[in-house]
Amino acid sequence: MKTALVQDWLTGMRGGEKVLEEICRIFPEAPLYTMVHIPGSVSGIIEERSIRSSLLQRLPLGVRYYRYYLPLMPLLVKTLDTGGYDLVISTSHCVAKNVRAKKGGMHICYCHTPMRYIWDMFSHYFSPGKSPVLYGLMRGVRPWLRYADRRASRNVDYFIANSRTTAERISRLYGRGSEVIYPPVDTGYYTPPDEETREDFYLIVSSLVPYKRIDTAVEAFNRNGRRLKVIGSGPEGEKLRKKASGKIEFYDWAPAEVLRDNYRRCRALLFPGKEDFGIVPVEAMSCGAPVIAFGEGGATESVINGETGLYFYRQSPSALNGAVEEFEGMGLSPEAARGRAENFSSEVFRKNFRRFLSEKAGFL
Repeated sequence: MKTALVQDWLTGMRGGEKVLEEICRIFPEAPLYTMVHIPGSVSGIIEERSIRSSLLQRLPLGVRYYRYYLPLMPLLVKTLDTGGYDLVISTSHCVAKNVRAKKGGMHICYCHTPMRYIWDMFSHYFSPGKSPVLYGLMRGVRPWLRYADRRASRNVDYFIANSRTTAERISRLYGRGSEVIYPPVDTGYYTPPDEETREDFYLIVSSLVPYKRIDTAVEAFNRNGRRLKVIGSGPEGEKLRKKASGKIEFYDWAPAEVLRDNYRRCRALLFPGKEDFGIVPVEAMSCGAPVIAFGEGGATESVINGETGLYFYRQSPSALNGAVEEFEGMGLSPEAARGRAENFSSEVFRKNFRRFLSEKAGFL
């Protein structure tokens, strides 16, 4: 089958790009379509293929400030010409699912979430207190974006959801069914240390955006005086740094070997946001690290409360600190964390994805 892959944008290696990597391994010759591509921002497996960008790539400041073009993305995505392909596979949290296969072809969407900016998390991204002008603009175009998003869901023949949490949203917002295939983690790379030598610091690996709730962790650790490392970048970075006490350290996005080293040495990973799934907790568990997570969303599908980590149920500094204190008296097993992570390996993902393709598209 003549096949094309589609990704919302290629501007950094996050969870969605790690899913794309594995799909690229299944389709090594397929071209890749995207709204915006920053060369060198993603892995070699992705960079080495034919990448074709939308008109947004050539608009004024389109690459640097592509997020500000969100109101126009349902229109700009139409400049991605995928209409000549028998099989289109999109991985989408925004507008990638808007594309079409040729008449009589098939479009399979691996959905990380329906567009969170306009549905469940609008207030996390836009508020009159942060930017009255931007808030007013987005409030005005939100009905149009919702209409366009629902309409785009009709372009998809089959949805794959990255978690039961996302499957529920697809059903509620689009009225569509989906099959859950969890994202892949490279458990061959993210491995426990030869000797278990945990150090006295907690770890966050995250983009610094509002819904991740890194502010909750910063305030909690300002109060408890423990050491916290935050690895990541994003629009909230400067504000969080100003809030943080002397024992909270911030680092920009780091390569995989630095993340692995910190997973192996941290006392536990903190995961304070409500996520669609969340690959980072599984990477940490794969290295033997327990996870302290907010007890809603995708983390409840990967972290086993009381065995591979601990939940807290209010996104507040006091609730997080209560979980930290409870965790320090538990003594969770690194072997249990590693064993749980192996259920989400890259090999398991490829096996499940190939099975789905075989059942739905007659592939392989």
